Amino acid sequence: MPTSRSYHDACPIARALDVIGERWALLVVRELLFGPQRFSDLRRALAGASSNLVADRLRELQERGVVERRQLPPPAGAWVYTLTDAGRRLEPVLLAMGTWGAHLPPPPGPTTLSAASVLLYLRTTARPAADAPPASLRLDLDGAVWTVDVADGQIHIQSGATGPGDAQLTTTPTTFLTLLEHPERLETVTDGSAVVRGDVQAWRRVLESVAGGQPRRRSG
Repeated sequence: MPTSRSYHDACPIARALDVIGERWALLVVRELLFGPQRFSDLRRALAGASSNLVADRLRELQERGVVERRQLPPPAGAWVYTLTDAGRRLEPVLLAMGTWGAHLPPPPGPTTLSAASVLLYLRTTARPAADAPPASLRLDLDGAVWTVDVADGQIHIQSGATGPGDAQLTTTPTTFLTLLEHPERLETVTDGSAVVRGDVQAWRRVLESVAGGQPRRRSG
């Protein structure tokens, strides 16, 4: 059930935690940083949370002005969740937490890795050359499609496909993270865990801009 617990503390930190301090709340925000998501998308990304728990967090975040629910225009027509302006202002908080958490040991046992997590790592560590050819790339991570645009030394990521793109990379979040750290493996993958169609070198340049970027850190 949704909670209305409060620290009853006037400190701004405590007041913020009254809104986003519940378990899974900030991970819901993480998943929405790159654009609207359907409930089923969020449920799949947050594999350790039950449907009821995800629904509760979304309801609380809506009530507190962090998330809103809206219907996409035709022909999609799907209901999605998206961040409000207040929700988007949490991005630097999440990035700072990711930088801090990168120094902690991973949890024991099997772990999950969402697309949003590796995309945050890509966006915060990529250092494309200012004179690199512009490229619009498609990235398919476990069936979810993202557009990665590179131009003028900047990288921009959004959910969905904005066009056919110069190249498409189909892989999993875990394999994509490996390629970000070891771009030389892109052209030697033979087990089908990563498939590139189109301009392979465009993707290679993006991967190398992360491997060569400083400082290197994972977010999310």
